[in-house]
Order: sequence, then C-alpha cells, then structure tokens
Amino acid sequence: MPRTIRFDRRLEELHFEGESRQYRDVEGYVFHESELARFKAADLKNALSSAAGLYDADEMDVYIVEGDVDEFDDEWSPPGPVQISLQSGTLIVQIHVVTKVEEFNEETLPDVYRSILAPYLARRRAALHDIEMTADYHTSPFVWRIDIECSLRNRLASELFEVGRDAIALLEAAESGELTRETTLEMLRAGRADVLIGQPEGPWLDVKSAHYDLSTQHGKVAIAQAVARFANAEHGGIVVVGMRGKKVPSGELIHSICPVPIDGHTLRRYQSALENHLYPPPDLLDIEEFPDGQGQGIVFLHIPPQPEELKPFLVHGAVVDGRIEGAFISIVRRRGEGSIPITAPAIHSTLAAGRALLRRGQLPKDPQNSEGSP
Repeated sequence: MPRTIRFDRRLEELHFEGESRQYRDVEGYVFHESELARFKAADLKNALSSAAGLYDADEMDVYIVEGDVDEFDDEWSPPGPVQISLQSGTLIVQIHVVTKVEEFNEETLPDVYRSILAPYLARRRAALHDIEMTADYHTSPFVWRIDIECSLRNRLASELFEVGRDAIALLEAAESGELTRETTLEMLRAGRADVLIGQPEGPWLDVKSAHYDLSTQHGKVAIAQAVARFANAEHGGIVVVGMRGKKVPSGELIHSICPVPIDGHTLRRYQSALENHLYPPPDLLDIEEFPDGQGQGIVFLHIPPQPEELKPFLVHGAVVDGRIEGAFISIVRRRGEGSIPITAPAIHSTLAAGRALLRRGQLPKDPQNSEGSP
C-alpha cells in the first residue's frame, strides 16, 4: 500500500499528494495544520526516520503553523506551540506552555501538569513522555516543554496535532480559570474540581451540594429536568453533584467542594432515572464519578450540544404545586443560571412543522406506523 508521505533521498525532500517540502535551515520541516490531515502518522514517522538516517541525526522536527492557510509560507511563516518530533526513533508531540504561576516551581509544577494531563491523554491513546523547563529562568513567565507520546495506529498526523493543541488549552484553562465546557469536563476528570471554585454557574454549568434523592419520584424527575435543561439548550452543559454554590449580587458562584457518598451502584441509579424519565435519550451523554477513595467523591453529568432534530427533550413527570404529577410531561431549557419552560406555541409550531414535512415526504415515516396517516 503506497505511503501517504515519504522522504526522497535523492532530492532530500518530503513528498505528499504531489507536493514537496524541504528542510528549513535550523528549524526543520514546516507544515500548515490543515496539511496534516493528508498523511498518516505512521507514514510521517517512517519518512522522518529515512531523513534522519541520511543526515545521521537523532532528532528530526516538524513545526506546525496555525491560522489562515492563505497566508501560509513554509519558508517564512512562524510556527505555533505544537510540533511533532522524531526523537531516537520515537515520534513525539511536543508542546510549549507558558506559565506565570509563581507558587509552582521547577520541582512541583511537573507533578501538577501530570495530574491534569494524565486522564485526558489516556483517553486519547497517549501518555506523558517528558516535561522540563526550557531554560533556567528565575522570573516569570516560565516556558515548559512537554513531550507526549501517542499511539500511531490508524491515526492521521492531524490527530497528533489535536492532542497537543487540546493539552495546551487544558493547562491554560487550569491556570487562568477561563474555562469552557470542554476544559471544565477535563478538570473534573483529572480530579481538579477545585479549579471551579469561584467560577459562576451559568448557561452550561450547574452544581448541586447533595445527591438527587433517586429513591423518590421527585428526585428522579428533578435529575431528568436538570439534564433536559441543558439538552434543550444551544450549548449543552454539565451538572456537578458534590459542589456548593453561593448567591452573590451578580448571580451564583461555586463556593466549595462537598463530596457526596459514592458506591458501586451510584452511576446506575442516575442512568436508570434518566432512562425512565427523559425522552429521547440525549446523544453521547456521560455520567461519571471521581471518588476520593473514602467512599465519597463527585458525580458529574456531561450533556453535549444536541442535534436540533432530537429536540425538545421531554421529561415524564412534572412538579405541580409542589407535588409530582407522574402523568404530566414537562419541557424545560436552560437560560442563564435558571431554567424556563418551553411554551405551548413553541411546542405546537415544532410539531406542526414536522408533520408538514412528513406529509410532503421530506422526513421518513415511523416504520411502526407506516400505514397510518401523519
């Protein structure tokens, strides 16, 4: 099977899809990030190994330029903080991270970075290879070089770049506190829920200091509504159980961590409540836990943005005058720190539009009711 990128020893060039790339003096080979999707990571390793053999070099570097592809020039464009490097036969994703955190020093910060990155890298079939300060700086900012070794099996070079880019975003979020839904999820998975303290609840984040009482209908409907709020919203969201909020004039801030009991059945109880009270099941819903080893921890539910065709998400059950009405259907979505009901006109217009499309044959009919009229 032909390789997607190769090294031409006669011309001393890398070749891929009819294009060539020469070695850039001092730095190495330079690619735009968009070009990396055109060849396999394993083929890149073989091509760099061939080049290293010709030049009798232990290391061959690939620098990556981000930004506007129309402005890209492989001779002059400045590379970004992610590069791919062949080091003694191993293909490494190398990132550079700038930190101004003074309470961390050269001895303690590597362990902090390891704890943040380890869960993320494990899910991306990667592992931390090495980390060190690039020079002996005595004042901030400090620049750290982090080497990541990735599995190359069935991967494009662009996927290696994404691992490095997202690792930088995760570390920067941990230091700055400028969190997104994605980086917040990674912080929780890394056991760094403390990073959320002082952050506001908002359109995609909600915390609860105690478990939903899933032994009652009220608790089951409550967790279904909490998930439905984010599923019906534009950007999805995260529900964290085991953190306490505090009201302030501007809204509500996350005040502290208050671990909740966790046992071998905790996640299944949450899953069962949602299966029985939320329809349709949200795409790619994650229910996870981070135990503290003492029978307690944090439970978090991640609701990615949902396809519009699945909305609205319906909750089987509603709270009416403080009581649960099991025969009712409730539809809610998130707005700011609270939730609002989806109105009857909005529901009717959605159903009417769907039925109109079905009548014109633009939507598939329900195979179980293919003989009935829409």
